[in-house]
Amino acid sequence: MLARVRSGALRGIDPLDVEVDVSSGLPHTTTVGLPDGAVREGTERIRAALRNCGFKHAERRVTVNLGPAGVRKEGAAFDLPIALGLLAAFGDFDLPDLSRWCVLGELGLDGRVHGVRGALPIAAAASRAALGGLMVPAVNAPEAALAGGPPVFGVETLAEAVAHLRGEVLCAPTTVDAAALLAAPFAAGDLAEVRGQPSAKRALEVAAAGGHNLLLIGPPGSGKTMLARRLPSILPALALEEAIEVTAIHSVAGLLDGRPLVAARPVRAPHCSISDAALLGGGSPIRPGEVTLAHRGVLFMDELPEFRRNVLEPLRQPLEERRISVARGAGAVLFPAAFQLVAAMNPCPCGYLGDGAGACRCTPPLVDRYRARVSGPLLDRIDLHVEVPRVPVAALADDAPSEEPSAAVRARVEAARARQRRRLLPRTIPLNAHIPGREVRRLCRIGPAGRRLLEAASERLGLSARAYTRILRVARTIADLAGEDEITTSHLAEAIQYRSLDRRRLSSPYETA
Repeated sequence: MLARVRSGALRGIDPLDVEVDVSSGLPHTTTVGLPDGAVREGTERIRAALRNCGFKHAERRVTVNLGPAGVRKEGAAFDLPIALGLLAAFGDFDLPDLSRWCVLGELGLDGRVHGVRGALPIAAAASRAALGGLMVPAVNAPEAALAGGPPVFGVETLAEAVAHLRGEVLCAPTTVDAAALLAAPFAAGDLAEVRGQPSAKRALEVAAAGGHNLLLIGPPGSGKTMLARRLPSILPALALEEAIEVTAIHSVAGLLDGRPLVAARPVRAPHCSISDAALLGGGSPIRPGEVTLAHRGVLFMDELPEFRRNVLEPLRQPLEERRISVARGAGAVLFPAAFQLVAAMNPCPCGYLGDGAGACRCTPPLVDRYRARVSGPLLDRIDLHVEVPRVPVAALADDAPSEEPSAAVRARVEAARARQRRRLLPRTIPLNAHIPGREVRRLCRIGPAGRRLLEAASERLGLSARAYTRILRVARTIADLAGEDEITTSHLAEAIQYRSLDRRRLSSPYETA
């Protein structure tokens, strides 16, 4: 007999056909349809699970086809659908037609159903295919229910799955209150814990309000890392659609750790020794990298010049397009990558250039080589270059004035973003930092005085066309924070001062330190 059930794979996330044919002949199981080693080994897991759950495994010739045949099948998520297809094909267990079911799950030798990766995106694909029901491991059921598609049934064991399909012990469909899950506390850490650094905090607020990329430059111990890690605390909370999008990415990567929904903005901080495949995505099978795992969140790159050049330079595409295409011999995959980059670096190899508390012994050629590790085209794509000087000891005293908490800053950021949405909504542009170049002049209009100031700054700093438009975007964000409709010269002047590395290109670093 022939039985058919639906399942799903992570690459080309569309429901797949799992066909099981049982015929007379020498006992043997053949799996076709480009299965990988984990799928082929599933034959032995399924045989043991059936036996330990009390089901008879007929000694016949079994052919398992995973279609479409041209898509490579990877992982152990096909164990449960193949096992159910076997029982249906044997014809002795009174199972209904399974062709309207999408089934996922890895089987243990005792018949328990273990969790799998990618339940949420596969559930969304099952919804688009108008299937009748979804059967997944119990641990994945809340995640899959977020897709809002067909009813989701979570099962603990193979025997429980069979009993539900036969109508003997019905499982209740899983429901999830997404709004309650989304009501999570904001990111740990508060901006009030950072003493001093008013200019850096202001730049952090501007970056949060407009979604701008940020580079912090300062000596060791000045608080660069502390500032960067508190950026999420002043960012608005994720909307439900964004949270589901982030959850789907982390589900594919296997990073949910039992959470049905990622409610907080992700923060990824890769080490400078990371490979290009780990940062950008790749491997076999192709998996999302850190830039995709930081989607809708923050990517913090500490000690930016220490990253290898083949890691840094490909960041240009996701910084501009907010997505990344990973191409390998087996094909290409397009991953979302709408992250906010926050980077930190020292002013020189030893870190004490221009710092009165330390004696810098770096020679000018050494400093030039250190800074040249971060190319000009990459710096052009970072909107804010901010100096972070050493914190005065007086600011660290117990009787020092209290600092502004993240909640107060976040309120201003949310108000500025609300102004942006009202202005950008007809064009479906989310933030000022994402305004296309062709729209900058229309949405970031400046008067004659502002134009003269910007032209003089461009000639003095040697700004590229990309840096010119980024200054306009930043000035637009500063005006939004001030609650003003027009960009004034004061807004432009503040935006220009955030291009400190452009100023340093014109002279020796020792002359401008």
